[in-house]
Amino acid sequence: MSQGIEFNRLMLEMRSMQTEAMARQKPVASAPQVGAPSFSDMLGQAVNKVNETQQTSNQLATAFEMGKSGVDLSDVMIASQKASVSFQAMTQVRNKLVQAYQDIMQMPV
Repeated sequence: MSQGIEFNRLMLEMRSMQTEAMARQKPVASAPQVGAPSFSDMLGQAVNKVNETQQTSNQLATAFEMGKSGVDLSDVMIASQKASVSFQAMTQVRNKLVQAYQDIMQMPV
């Protein structure tokens, strides 16, 4: 349960960082490549993928607990581990982004 709360907190922090970054965007000297995804889009897609993995894991666990046929314990455990690993990876990415932001903000002008 606390992992779900942590994930929600992480999602809120990342979305607020994304909103703040988008608000501070300045015009770019050169036009971006056509069809190239922006960093914020890629980050948003990664967060959404982690969220989907978490939801799938929870749905499988619930189905197994309710005794639905076709849901194997090994599938539930694998989905749970995938969700855990993806959440930990996203947390590490978030930590690196926060550290990079703090380093940049501490640089002398």
